[in-house]
Amino acid sequence: MTYQIVLIPGDGIGPEVTAATQRVIEATGLGIEWKTHLAGQIALDKLGSPLPAETLDAVKHAHATLKGPTATPSGTGFRSVNVELRQKLHLFANYRPARSLPGVPSRYENVDVITVRENTEGLYSGLEHEVVPGVVESLRVVTEMASERIARFAFETARRQSRKRVTCVHKANILKLSDGLFLRTCGRVAESFPDIAFDDCIIDAAAMKLVINPHVFDIMVMENLFGDIVSDLTAGLVGGLGLAPSANVGQGVAVFEAVHGSAPDIAGKGLANPTALMLSAVLMLRYLNEKDAADQIENAIRAVFARGEVLTGDLGGKASTQQFVDAVLAEMAKE
Repeated sequence: MTYQIVLIPGDGIGPEVTAATQRVIEATGLGIEWKTHLAGQIALDKLGSPLPAETLDAVKHAHATLKGPTATPSGTGFRSVNVELRQKLHLFANYRPARSLPGVPSRYENVDVITVRENTEGLYSGLEHEVVPGVVESLRVVTEMASERIARFAFETARRQSRKRVTCVHKANILKLSDGLFLRTCGRVAESFPDIAFDDCIIDAAAMKLVINPHVFDIMVMENLFGDIVSDLTAGLVGGLGLAPSANVGQGVAVFEAVHGSAPDIAGKGLANPTALMLSAVLMLRYLNEKDAADQIENAIRAVFARGEVLTGDLGGKASTQQFVDAVLAEMAKE
């Protein structure tokens, strides 16, 4: 089978890490037809829109999309391309695994925790207005439909991966209506999965527990803003965003992306670490039911880290992007 994959190179180091990831995917021997489309600042400069209609349409009709980092201006300018993609294509589930890599120094060993984040509502609904000068309201939207959908995604993920527990992370002690609805809905969905343990944890307590002992969690499910923060926190537990894969999944549509920044200061210098996007490609291949190809890439990446001889500068090494990719390809060739 030949897969049609949309490639969004992104901004800054995006074109470098996407090109590197293309090479390792192609080394698996899978049939891939790449369709390159623009998004982000480069799309705004060249096409007049940070998220052109043709890019949206291509993502909608592809088997999957691989996306590099896109720049988002703070405080002014266009809305986040990531948020726009998720909302316009109804990519309701953000899936962020955090798994320790061998040889990467961090405070904990053998971390293996998954954050499942509701992607389409909450404060990221973008419903803001100025009441009077100096006073702004932001509306946080929580619906039973979206809560049930993300809870079911979390439990189905747990069952598919033979995970033991799902924890609902919330603030229902204060936000009694909105988070109360989210918590009750998760609890109701849990009744359909008696083989999987269910509990809940208030968001601030969960943050404390994660930094004390992240091994107490397995899969965590939560609303949009909490998920945004917690998924970055768990990435920090295993070495940072440069090692963190991410998937955004809807009904028949999925975007796999690196969630780190576009790093314009090192763009074009051949110094970027492509690990996050390569691991996102592993998630993409599993989504496409290409388990052997996914395992081949992941095992090769882990072997390179275990040796510790070819690491990029962000991890204390001196390797270029090209040297790191070559090392991964050499490990894949061994298999």
